[in-house]
Amino acid sequence: MAENKRNIPIQFNRDFSVIDSEFGQIRERFDQEMRRMEDEMNKFRSELMNRESNFFETTSSSTTSNNSLSRAQSNVSDINSPLIQEDGDNKVLKLRFDVSQYAPEEIVVKTVDNKLMVHAKHEEKTDTKSVYREYNREFLLPKNVNPESIRSSLSKDGVLTVDAPLPAIAGPGEKMIPIAHN
Repeated sequence: MAENKRNIPIQFNRDFSVIDSEFGQIRERFDQEMRRMEDEMNKFRSELMNRESNFFETTSSSTTSNNSLSRAQSNVSDINSPLIQEDGDNKVLKLRFDVSQYAPEEIVVKTVDNKLMVHAKHEEKTDTKSVYREYNREFLLPKNVNPESIRSSLSKDGVLTVDAPLPAIAGPGEKMIPIAHN
């Protein structure tokens, strides 16, 4: 018996308009949601930066009386914040960053003007894969913080601690004069 083989041609329906319009609507909704989320993040960043700059504002107008100083204009060392800790008679701004995914030589801590910048970068390439990670954080430092006095340390579990001693600021019209011991 001879087999009767017959190839049946497959016709492709080239009308993808239903699928295209459905995916177009999904993409449009996704883009709208992404724009909304980006707007929310920008609003959050702006509010955070405003709070941060007000929080660490250290200057006050010479016409403002001591009793009416706003919290934003008060002495940095008087601010009650979990980031500010006592160190004997002085106060220290203590910041912590989780950089556990980076080797010590991949981490850079520096100041630029009144910003503390923490940057870490890891690259790993083999024939079969590439790994790339980057970490960036900026923190607006209080005015009059001496960049030379800032210290950082890295714990064994990858927590970077940055200590910035806060200047002892005298009240308006006051100036502390150190006593030299002979």
